[in-house]
Amino acid sequence: MDQLTVVVLAGGLSHEREVSLRSGRRVAADLRDVGATVVEWDADTTLLERLRRERPDAVVIALHGGEGENGSVQAVLEMLEVPFVGTNSWACRRAWDKPIAKAELARGGLHTPDWIVLPHAAFRELGARAVLEAIVHRLGLPLMIKPDQGGSALGAQVVREVEMLPAAMVDCLAYGNAVLAERYVEGVEVAVSVCADPSPRALPVVEICPKDGVYDYTARYTPGATTFHCPARLSAPVADAAARAALEAHRLLGMRDLSRTDAIITPDGTAWILDVNVSPGLTDTSLLPTAVSADGGHLGELFSTLLTEAIQRSGLDRSASLRGPSPVDPKN
Repeated sequence: MDQLTVVVLAGGLSHEREVSLRSGRRVAADLRDVGATVVEWDADTTLLERLRRERPDAVVIALHGGEGENGSVQAVLEMLEVPFVGTNSWACRRAWDKPIAKAELARGGLHTPDWIVLPHAAFRELGARAVLEAIVHRLGLPLMIKPDQGGSALGAQVVREVEMLPAAMVDCLAYGNAVLAERYVEGVEVAVSVCADPSPRALPVVEICPKDGVYDYTARYTPGATTFHCPARLSAPVADAAARAALEAHRLLGMRDLSRTDAIITPDGTAWILDVNVSPGLTDTSLLPTAVSADGGHLGELFSTLLTEAIQRSGLDRSASLRGPSPVDPKN
């Protein structure tokens, strides 16, 4: 790693810009600890030109929300043949759209809370009151209301009474063009990170205990606002089941290198998957670094390994493209 130049991409223009900058600073510092030459770039309109002009050996994407998770930045890096850590562009697009990802998980036999997704126009054209009544009739209360895309719990809110719904919908639509209404599941909130070294494996389960009861934006990024237990205070069979569910979600959605699955463990030990993240947070209060530390690892060493694999993978991809398609067997 001491002979490589690594770019850490952070910032951007999403609602999660400040969190992304914190993630970028953390992973950059940890990579420097293991000898990497690291430069930190903001993801802005100069990105393509900088990539062409200063072409790094590899990129770590520490962007959260928007272009950093919906596959846009990944597609640019693929187009320019710049190696990067993380999931490829098409799988990012699938995971970024929560209803599509949930449908894929459900088809694969995993548990995810029942849901309805409706665009902003549906409330305007069909009548907000009638639509809200139909949602409650279909899913019951309490509900989790959140944007159909995005992260960091921005725009997300637990609704326990019908009177809370209109305001929750307005808050949600400030962060997206569609609302995902999801049946609220009571239980132990956990996160299971998956990393490839080189085969995907689950890191220790992190149990999340927000002091105010809801793991919202403030609880996520305010030191002391949430207590974490890693490994989680679960029985071994339940923790193993949660880890298997996260590994299967990683596989079903086509994740690569890293992912983080957020779930609720109900009293019967079932893991109900809420979300699968392609760009897990890397701040001092984030869940992936917590799991890495509990596993006895170092974030810089993990990303050093993933960067090496990304460079090797990129070389193989370019060799394959230069060779062209494999000959067709005339018998097929």
